[in-house]
Amino acid sequence: MTEGLPLLTPDETRVLLDLARRALAARLASRQVPRLEPPSPRLLAPQGAFVSLHLDRALRGCVGMVTPRRPLATTVIECAGAAATEDPRFEPLRSSDIDRVTIEISVLGPSFRMTDPSGLILGTHGLMVTMGQRRGLLLPQVAVQQGWTVPVFLEETCLKAGLPPDAWGRGAIVEAFSAQVFSELERPPH
Repeated sequence: MTEGLPLLTPDETRVLLDLARRALAARLASRQVPRLEPPSPRLLAPQGAFVSLHLDRALRGCVGMVTPRRPLATTVIECAGAAATEDPRFEPLRSSDIDRVTIEISVLGPSFRMTDPSGLILGTHGLMVTMGQRRGLLLPQVAVQQGWTVPVFLEETCLKAGLPPDAWGRGAIVEAFSAQVFSELERPPH
C-alpha cells in the first residue's frame, strides 16, 4: 500500500479473516463480538476496507468504509457484521447459512483523482464515481470477474451511483484506488 502502510503479511490476512468470521458468527447469533485481542500494530492503523460475503459462491453482502477513520481490524469487524445483515440489496443471512459463507476482504489504498481513463488498470484499480450526492464504487476484482473493458467498468460504476453511464465523461469526479484482496478460499488448509 502507499502512504507508509505496507502490504499485509499472510499472518495479518489470516487474523483479519478470523476476525471477520468471528464477527459474522456473533452477528448471526445476536451475540456481542468477542473482545479484540491486540493485533499487530499494522492492523491498528486506520485504513478503509470492504468485506464481501459469498453464499455458495454468490454475492450475499458487501459493506465497506472508504475513508480510513478507524483501525483496520475494527473496520473489518464492523463491515463483516453489516455485510451479513445490513446490505439493502439482500435479505439478511441466517445463522444456518454460516457454514456456506465465504469471506473476502479488500483492504483499500488511498484514492486518487483519475483524469485520464487510459491510466486505469483492470484488476489493479477500483473505481469511485461521484456527482453531487450520488456515489458509486466498484472494487478492482469486479471488472475482472465480469470480463469488463475499461469503458464498461467506468459505465457500470456510474450506473451503480445512479448516474447515466456516460457521467464519468460529463463532469462526474472519477477516483481510482488499489486494494489488497484476499479470501478464505485462498487460505491454506489447517
